[in-house]
Parts: sequence; C-alpha cells; structure tokens
Amino acid sequence: MIRRFAVVACLALCVTGAQATPEESTVHEQTVKSIEGKDVKLGDYAGKVLLVVNVASECGYTRQYKGLEALYKELSEKGLVVLGFPCNQFGGQEPGSEAEIKSFCESKFGVTFPMFSKIDVKGANQAPLYKQLTEAKGEVKWNFTKFLVGKDGKVLAKFDSGVAPDAEELRKAIDDALAAPAK
Repeated sequence: MIRRFAVVACLALCVTGAQATPEESTVHEQTVKSIEGKDVKLGDYAGKVLLVVNVASECGYTRQYKGLEALYKELSEKGLVVLGFPCNQFGGQEPGSEAEIKSFCESKFGVTFPMFSKIDVKGANQAPLYKQLTEAKGEVKWNFTKFLVGKDGKVLAKFDSGVAPDAEELRKAIDDALAAPAK
C-alpha cells in the first residue's frame, strides 16, 4: 500500500512538474502565423508590451482599427506592439481570406501593426495563444476583445469589446505596463 502511494505521488509530481502552470507560462512560448503565412515566435517580442486583439472586418467595432493603429503609432517607440488576430467566430463578421483582410485593413484604416492568420479564439479549435490568454483572464465574448501582455510575456488584463482603444482604463494599463521594469 505504501509503495503504491509513493508511485502515485511520484507520478503526480513528475507529470505536474513537467508542465508550466498558466501562472508560470508566458505568451513568449507561442508561435503563430503571420497574415502572410510565416511563423512568428512571440518570444521575438520579449521586452515589449503586447496588446493582443481578435479583429473582424464587418463588425460594429471595426472602427476600432483606427484607434488601435493610433495607439501603435504613438507608443511603438516606447515598446507597445498591437497584434491583430482575425476571427470569424462572432456573427461571421470576418469571412474574407487573409489577403482580403490585409488589403481591407491597410486601405481602409492604414493598419501597420502586425496582423496574423485567421484563428479561432474559443471552442474546440481554439488557437493555443488564445487558450493561454483565456485561461489567464477569461473567455472572449465578441470581436475586438483586448488582452494586455507585459514585457515578461505574462497576461496582465483583458478588456472587452466596448473598451475603445482610447479609453482611459486601457491607456492607464498600457502606460503602467510600459513603465514597469523588464524582468
């Protein structure tokens, strides 16, 4: 009986010790596809503050692209990077191909921040990045949900769709993250 308990305890420790908990893991461990189909290691953004946003071209919040681009232009030199992830899971509001999405964002809103391939942010096919984000701060309920990630790759906060890019609460959180020392 004691030997069986010891074996079970050892297995439990080995299994749990081998995997990082959501509190320990960082988004820097993730690799995603750019909108052009190239692998991008989020570890390349270590030391930067990330604003990760699920976007859609035919949504009532689509006008937020303008504010996201303004944030990116204003704060990129201070270390902010906006990352746009197209998603078609909410009302079918992102039906286009990656090429169509990229063209729309550039021509309509002048988007220069990094854009990525279309993904699922919830459900059975949820992208690993979004699994990590939602485990840390809660599920995505609609397009233009924003996750703020610190310089160390840890998820700091989530802002729902109704929080505009120029909202005081979002701006304060971004400024605080930018002012925090890199770990």
